[in-house]
Amino acid sequence: MGTALVYHEDMTAARLLWDDPECEIECPERLTTALECLQQRGLEQRCLRLAAREASEAELGLVHSPEYVALLQGTQALGTGELQALSGQYDAVYFHPSTFHCARLAAGAALQLVDAVLAGAVRNGLALVRPPGHHSQRAAANGFCVFNNVAIAAKHAQRQHGLHRILIVDWDVHHGQGIQYIFEDDPSVLYFSWHRYEHGRFWPYLRESDADAVGQGPGLGFTVNLPWNQVGMGNADYVAAFLHVLLPVAFEFNPELVLVSAGFDSAIGDPEGQMQATPECFAHLTQLLQMLAGGRVCAVLEGGYHLESLSQSVCMMVQALLGDPAPPLSGPMVPHASALESIQSVRVAQAPHWMSLQQQGVAPVLRPSPRSPEGRPSPLLLPGGPEFKAAATQDVAALSSLLDQLRLNPTPPVRTAVALTAPDAALALPSDVLCEERPHEALAQDRALTALGKVLYLLDRILDGQVSSGIAVTPASAAAATLDVAIRCGLSHGAQRLLCLAVGQLDRPPDLTDDGRNLWLNIGGKEAAALSMFHVSVPLPGTTGGFLSCVLALVLPLAYSFQPDLVLVALGPAHGLRDPQAALLAALLRGPAGGRVLVLVDEESTPQLAVVLARVLHGAAAPSLGPFSMASPEEVQALMQLRGQLEPRWKMLQVASEAGGPGSG
Repeated sequence: MGTALVYHEDMTAARLLWDDPECEIECPERLTTALECLQQRGLEQRCLRLAAREASEAELGLVHSPEYVALLQGTQALGTGELQALSGQYDAVYFHPSTFHCARLAAGAALQLVDAVLAGAVRNGLALVRPPGHHSQRAAANGFCVFNNVAIAAKHAQRQHGLHRILIVDWDVHHGQGIQYIFEDDPSVLYFSWHRYEHGRFWPYLRESDADAVGQGPGLGFTVNLPWNQVGMGNADYVAAFLHVLLPVAFEFNPELVLVSAGFDSAIGDPEGQMQATPECFAHLTQLLQMLAGGRVCAVLEGGYHLESLSQSVCMMVQALLGDPAPPLSGPMVPHASALESIQSVRVAQAPHWMSLQQQGVAPVLRPSPRSPEGRPSPLLLPGGPEFKAAATQDVAALSSLLDQLRLNPTPPVRTAVALTAPDAALALPSDVLCEERPHEALAQDRALTALGKVLYLLDRILDGQVSSGIAVTPASAAAATLDVAIRCGLSHGAQRLLCLAVGQLDRPPDLTDDGRNLWLNIGGKEAAALSMFHVSVPLPGTTGGFLSCVLALVLPLAYSFQPDLVLVALGPAHGLRDPQAALLAALLRGPAGGRVLVLVDEESTPQLAVVLARVLHGAAAPSLGPFSMASPEEVQALMQLRGQLEPRWKMLQVASEAGGPGSG
């Protein structure tokens, strides 16, 4: 199964017909520029292209009132003056004679995408649409939005496909209050939105955009709002929000479908958001969402008004949907203090409703900061002012530099290579996985040396950029020695920072030094211990909740903080992981290292494990972990102890701000 791209050129027809500085940024070039970028990068050609259809009146009626649909239908016959007068009745909206047709196509594109994914025709996809939808309400256009495309798609998935658990992730920089209003009392839809809030001083200026708005009635806990109270949030802040808020709750919710309100005004350079997240960050966020719902992810374009930033971010998302490795994140992975305050306030508000947050130990918010230390409102950059123009110029320069870096680091020609022992050669691997049989010639004399030779051959190909990721099967008797040699060769042959995740009965090589170039993390140790900031051990959790907390609250924050350029995952003797757990670990660790992951598998593991690992490293979704179960008190205590020891060095572990600490502002 592949990735769908749903589009129709008619959606470029609507445009602003009068002067309105607020609305002029929502222009047809948003679509044409993004599509051209997809074509230039060869991404459109790799997708299944679907021409959008119009949503029917009955489908629009899943969310909108008949009177509102009729009003919009009537705009097709209005003149410019009448359109302008009608537009003035709504907040930040303009109408055009083609608006009704465009908006029906936008909603229909979202429906087509959901149908294709749920029918199994494709695994995931993107609906490239305008006008956007997430602000639109039952009987009102709002914020450039006419019909609520994602909400209609969710209702359709419930009614036509019988889904009972749908996750909507809204990473647009504005709060999607329309989606929230539609589903706030519905426990079958989990809505997560982060948004620029500024303590209520940023559009749409709603009290219900704050963290303590958690839904109503039976929907309590199924609305998750993460308000950004300062501008300048970047890659570390966005990833921290996923690891410490969204993903724990989402895994517990266990959705059958993920819908993304994919607004890219939350990316660097956008005049609306004034944020600092770079385009490749959206590839990482997309990869993380693909761990849910069997990879059934349907993204629908919302905002995004800096054309270069928008188009590059769209390309990064589509690359991730196609299964390509995400480029490494740039910049220091240290969340801002304001972001940590927001994250902690959400965790406190949501903890009564979710076991996954209760088991991580949620402390009260001790230092809310609705105002800056001087007692004045936090300053904002005003559009048109000299500070705003200077910041915008810096953002454009930074974006240009990032794009140059990405061009210098192309995706390796082989995504996944596997070195198997002879009896495993007939396993059903994905068709384009390279099955590598060549060891280093000097190591071909006996079985253990042959296996080591294959490991080193794969390692060389990963480090020289010919292969992205690999899997090698090793004899149990030589597992520790093979890992030792692989670490040394990785560090001596080009890896600047190497993360080794050892699972099972594997000891850290005794002469491996804490020189900052290697981080050793053992899952399966006898006790939780941080022997140094670069030598960490934790027992293997026995519950689903404990395992997920270990991965989301320890392993991934450490990995993203360390920013390795190579990850070694060693599944040693008696590693104890079920196949879905091993697959989830390998899939998630593709992100921090830009896809450069080598997995060493003990040959006594199940033969199917190598196949499952090959599939997830190739971009497929990891198998489900099964029903969520609460972590044991011992697992919770071990995790909290380790986090407390390691937070001073590894800032992505933090979930609450420290007064005057790093990353403040």
